[in-house]
Amino acid sequence: MKRGKFIVFEGTDGSGKSTQLRLLAGYLERRGVPVYCTAEPTKSPFGALLRDCMSGRVETNEHTIALLFAADRIDHVKDPANGILAKLNAGYTVLADRYYLSSFAYNGGFVPLDWVIELNRPAMEIVRPDLTLYLDLSAEDCMRRVARRGDTERYESIERQTLIRARYLELIARFQKDETIAVVKSEARKEDTHAAVLRAVEQCFGGSL
Repeated sequence: MKRGKFIVFEGTDGSGKSTQLRLLAGYLERRGVPVYCTAEPTKSPFGALLRDCMSGRVETNEHTIALLFAADRIDHVKDPANGILAKLNAGYTVLADRYYLSSFAYNGGFVPLDWVIELNRPAMEIVRPDLTLYLDLSAEDCMRRVARRGDTERYESIERQTLIRARYLELIARFQKDETIAVVKSEARKEDTHAAVLRAVEQCFGGSL
């Protein structure tokens, strides 16, 4: 069976990842591509604990959060039933809302980046994305979108989002030579952003969609 593609959506909070992932999933499914959608933090016990940390229900520190994300991610990759690798090998194109670049941008802004990269080395060695789509949006616009949904989480402040966006752009420059990363502006209407996403995805599939 032909292995599926692994496509990851990255970006700051409120950048439109979930919306664009859903639109891409529908587009691919209409063209007969089997799709599996997933997200981090996952629905595993590791992910549940992370969500409690992010919401403030559990108080902890940045090092512990980085460790939890790395643990959740390796479980996400290797789970024999619903893991990323299992789904790819079963022929699904996997669309993920966040992967290790998120840890580098978020956790790596508050603890040593090289340490965070080493924590995530096992996941990187097992499966790297065929395409990473970074949805770029200013911190101010991100926070306006976040404010519309109500409660904010650990990293959702203008200061932290500004730092995280700058870190993303630095990381993209650093990893661009080893990975396929497309920067997509997310200020426009979601339909325009979707069109830009599709252009990058068409290239990932070799123009065969």
